[in-house]
Parts: sequence; structure tokens; C-alpha cells
Amino acid sequence: MKFERGFLLGGEWDKTVYDKITGRDRWTIHYETVFQHNGKFYKTEYGVGATEHQEEIPYEYDPDEIECPEVFPVETMVTVYKEKELV
Repeated sequence: MKFERGFLLGGEWDKTVYDKITGRDRWTIHYETVFQHNGKFYKTEYGVGATEHQEEIPYEYDPDEIECPEVFPVETMVTVYKEKELV
């Protein structure tokens, strides 16, 4: 589904599920956001300037309407490793 840039910049959706950093390069920090709007979930990606000298704002280089694919939650099992306690 396409959303207007102003809608995404304003965070006008119902709920943010997550907003996480997915990568970095010299000039930009890349983010992925999943949000809920009207009972459906959507994903979007954007970048912001990596330092105070880069004035990049989210969606600066995107068109006025941005395609945000519909996504759905899936539960998964994850294995984590914890340090063994010494007795």
C-alpha cells in the first residue's frame, strides 16, 4: 500500500510495532519500522544523517508516495546463550 511521505513523517498511524537500526554507512543510519494502521501491519525503511553534519531526513530521496508492503506477525523460537553461573 502506498502512503504519503507526510503521513509517514508524522507518525500518524495507530501504533509503532518496532523501529530498529538495520545498518549504517558513512553518511546514513538505516532504519526499518513496522507500524499498525487500521488493523493491518506495514513495513517501511528510511535513512537519517549519521552525524550532525549530514542533514538527511527520513524519505528525503523517496517519491511523494512510498510503497509500504503489508506484513503480518509470525511467532518464532529463538535460541540464546547465557553464561554459566560459577558455583
